[in-house]
Amino acid sequence: MPASVASSDDGEQDNFIVDIDQLQNHGIGQADILKMKANSYHTVAAVHSTMAKNLLKIKGFSEIKVEKVKDAARKCMPSAIGFMTSAELLILRKRCFRLSTGSKQWDSILLGGFQSGSINEVYGEYRCSKTQLAHTLAVIAQLPKEQGGAEGKVAYIDTEGTYRPERIVQIAERFGIDPESTNENILYVRAWNSDHQADALIQMSEQLASGDYRLLIIDSICALFRVDYLGRAELSERQQKLGLHLNKLTKTAEEFNVTVFMTNQVQSDPGASALFAGVDGRKPIGGHVVAHASTTRILLRKGRGEERVAKVVDSPDCPEREATYIITTGGINDPEKA
Repeated sequence: MPASVASSDDGEQDNFIVDIDQLQNHGIGQADILKMKANSYHTVAAVHSTMAKNLLKIKGFSEIKVEKVKDAARKCMPSAIGFMTSAELLILRKRCFRLSTGSKQWDSILLGGFQSGSINEVYGEYRCSKTQLAHTLAVIAQLPKEQGGAEGKVAYIDTEGTYRPERIVQIAERFGIDPESTNENILYVRAWNSDHQADALIQMSEQLASGDYRLLIIDSICALFRVDYLGRAELSERQQKLGLHLNKLTKTAEEFNVTVFMTNQVQSDPGASALFAGVDGRKPIGGHVVAHASTTRILLRKGRGEERVAKVVDSPDCPEREATYIITTGGINDPEKA
């Protein structure tokens, strides 16, 4: 069975991604729209959510023109950018979906899986299956919804060189879908430094604007920032650049209703474990900047034997619980499925 990609005829993805060409209906010329596209603005929401000072960086854009563009964007999406009642927001959030992890135990602590429209972060030491989970999700995202999938394509930013299309083949075979089609539906980029990583996300906006994508993976979020900015002297600049990147990720998740999944490394915090009994001495890289950006955070750790443990650390709707899972040839699975 070939991996399927959702079309817009199911109605769930319709009418919320507004193409930037719609600005023509409110007095914005094609030449100016082409300039915005060249600067990676492909939707009306992207124009509305960016600061005016960023639009001023586009060659030929004056303050008057920027205000005209901003006004056109407001007219294109009046209901999406103004105040609304909580009841109206509840209706909008019904288009959000949850993406299965491949483990029923794990899905249960996430109330069904990782949610779209938000940033989902997993962190832990090496050999806790962060990258294996990323590979598993890249396949599951293409499955039918009744199988825990989202019937869509996947974008993958690899910052550590650990992505393996061979693993996609193995996991696809577990779920009975065509391996070649599954790999074809994954848009991949190897990021070599933190600037390249940030640029890759911006460049992906054109593909994401198609509405075909359901999952965006970054494995891992802080690895390159950790290398490119060294010591306390560069800490402030690093956190500022990281914060801008995470802000773009948040906007991407909400604008395109995709599940953003990112892995993160940990560093030891011996002071915490020494002062407080039972406190885990490992903390994720990135500090408060990453903590505030992540909607759902999960700590991964090694369990008994080949088992691993996932613990919900922070989430607006999932209580703090744990799940046990294993790594198999076919990706993440429940221990009894071994």
